[in-house]
Amino acid sequence: MNELMTSSRIKIEPVQNSKIHEIDFDNLVFGRKFSDHMVVMEYENGAWSTPVIKPYGPIEITPAMNSLHYGQAIFEGMKAFYVDEETIHLFRPEVHFERLNNTARRMCIPEMDYETFIVGLEELIKLDHQFVPKKEGTALYIRPFIFASDDLLAARSSNKFSYYIITSPVGAYYPEGFNPVSLTTTDNYVRAVVGGTGEAKTAGNYAASFLPAREAQEAGYTQVLWLDAKERKYIEEVGTMNIHFLIDDVVITPELTGSILPGITRRSVIQLAKDWGYKVEERKITIDEVFEASENGSLKEVFGSGTAAVISPVGRIHHQGKTINIGTGKIGDFAKRLFDEITGMQYGRVEDPYGWIHPVKVQ
Repeated sequence: MNELMTSSRIKIEPVQNSKIHEIDFDNLVFGRKFSDHMVVMEYENGAWSTPVIKPYGPIEITPAMNSLHYGQAIFEGMKAFYVDEETIHLFRPEVHFERLNNTARRMCIPEMDYETFIVGLEELIKLDHQFVPKKEGTALYIRPFIFASDDLLAARSSNKFSYYIITSPVGAYYPEGFNPVSLTTTDNYVRAVVGGTGEAKTAGNYAASFLPAREAQEAGYTQVLWLDAKERKYIEEVGTMNIHFLIDDVVITPELTGSILPGITRRSVIQLAKDWGYKVEERKITIDEVFEASENGSLKEVFGSGTAAVISPVGRIHHQGKTINIGTGKIGDFAKRLFDEITGMQYGRVEDPYGWIHPVKVQ
């Protein structure tokens, strides 16, 4: 196999035959097909190795690999957007990197430097830029992740770790597309506790949510609306996104208490809302307050925010036998404005006054 070396000293082992012909860009399923290459880096003896970009494919592990037994694994979720034949946009990669390192610290995983992260990602995008889909509403999903790779059955932090970046051309995350989703609370489960790992993007948080999510879907809802673990009354987040409420003209979102994932899109929504003149409150909000606002007519919109869906309108919330319907069955004006502004920056249609866009020149 031919091996190239970039100016940044990243080794590149290019594929001999691309899989791009296997991608149906008109019918993209989220996270099903993957690009030609992946970034790989190993941690051993107290240091990260030189990154390598190699063909995407199976990796060899042993049955005793640490992360399979003790869950020491973390990840990020990002997107790349097609602008033109020369430019691909990344959205706020430095904030994703910051969150990756924060999660690593919480999960006793070694951190890395930003230059290694962003250069490896840029080189991967340049190499696989033809996998970035061009249709509106599509993107190249980027998944950096780290897992413990010690070959040892011991309930302690691993001494070896593997870092990868894989990418996947994707369409809409939810099957509803841009139509409002429905949410339900649960009396039987909690997602996270203060002092736990709720604010970390770690694998176990998601595994623990699969059963309640499946039960919610079997009952006819899209996702679980999680309440706090202690009093079971304060809203925290949805299974795959943060949550926001427009009550009168105030944008309310649950404050970050350590049990809520600090979303990148959440942060962007808050910044935009403030700059547009809205009063923004990051505070505790009860499920009862939301139902009361619906009853008195002050609840104007409810929507989620996250990398996968960007902005996802909520049309129905169920809690302990009661249901409220929000809006008219379509996305609200405020949520639509947010969606248009954020995606406009991502696709290069709208000016970015914040420095959120990181362009990658591929030609």
